[in-house]
Amino acid sequence: MSKTIQPLQIKTVDQLHVRIYENRAELGKAAGSHVADKMKELLGSSNRIRMVFAAAPSQNEFLQTLKTIDGIDWSRVTVFHMDEYIGLAKEAPQRFGTFLQERLFDEVKPGEVHLIDSSGDLDEECQRYAGLLGEAPIDIVCLGIGENGHIAFNDPPVADFNDTSLVKSVELEQFCRQQQVNDGCFASLQDVPTHALTLTIPALFSGTHLYCMVPGKTKTAAVHQTLNDAISTACPSTILRKHPDCTLYVDTDSYDGNIG
Repeated sequence: MSKTIQPLQIKTVDQLHVRIYENRAELGKAAGSHVADKMKELLGSSNRIRMVFAAAPSQNEFLQTLKTIDGIDWSRVTVFHMDEYIGLAKEAPQRFGTFLQERLFDEVKPGEVHLIDSSGDLDEECQRYAGLLGEAPIDIVCLGIGENGHIAFNDPPVADFNDTSLVKSVELEQFCRQQQVNDGCFASLQDVPTHALTLTIPALFSGTHLYCMVPGKTKTAAVHQTLNDAISTACPSTILRKHPDCTLYVDTDSYDGNIG
C-alpha cells in the first residue's frame, strides 16, 4: 500500500466515513493515496475499472497526488467526468473536460477517456453519455461538495434522489454560479454559464466506492449541513450518509468541529 498521511480524527455519521486532516495538502495526499490503493486492489482482480472524476479547484491536491503514484496500470482504466457547462467555447479553459485533461488524463493516459460534449444536441448527448455510463458498473467516483451542498451540478432546486436519468441538463442556481467566481474560475457572475449537463445523483450513487474531497473555509457550512441536516435535496450532499462505501475527506478549515 502507498504511504498515507494520518488523519487528526476519524468519525462515522450514519454510513459516511469522515476523515479530518490538518490542511488541504495533507487531505489531498491522503485521498490520492487511498484512491490509488483501491485502484490497484481492483485492477488486481479485474481486467478494467471505470472511474468518474470531479473537476474543481477542491480536487487539485488530490489529483496532483494521484498522478504521481507508481504502479497503476492506467491503460486498463476507463474515465468519465461528472458535469460540463453549456455554452462555453470548446477551447475555454473553464471547461471541466479540459480541466481534467490538463491535470490528470493527459499525463496518466487512461485507456479510455469519455468527455461530455455540450456543444451539440443536448438530449442526444445525455443519451450518448448515459449509454456509456450504463455499459458496466462504475467502480470509483471521486467527487466534491459545492458551497450549496451540490454534488456534480445537482443543485438543491434540481436535485432528485430518485432521478430516472443518468445524465440531464440543468439550470445552475445563482449560489452555485457565484462559487465559480469565488473559486477564481470566472472573473464575474455574468461570465458563468447558466446551464450545464450533469450526472444525476443516482448515477453518482451507483459507484461502488465514493471518495469525496472537501477542503477550505468556503465549504464549512456545506460540510456542517452534510453531516448534521436531515437527508433531503435541500442539501443534496446529505445523501452521501446513505452510501454503503463513501469516505468524506475534510481539513480543519472545512470541518471546523462540525459534528454536534
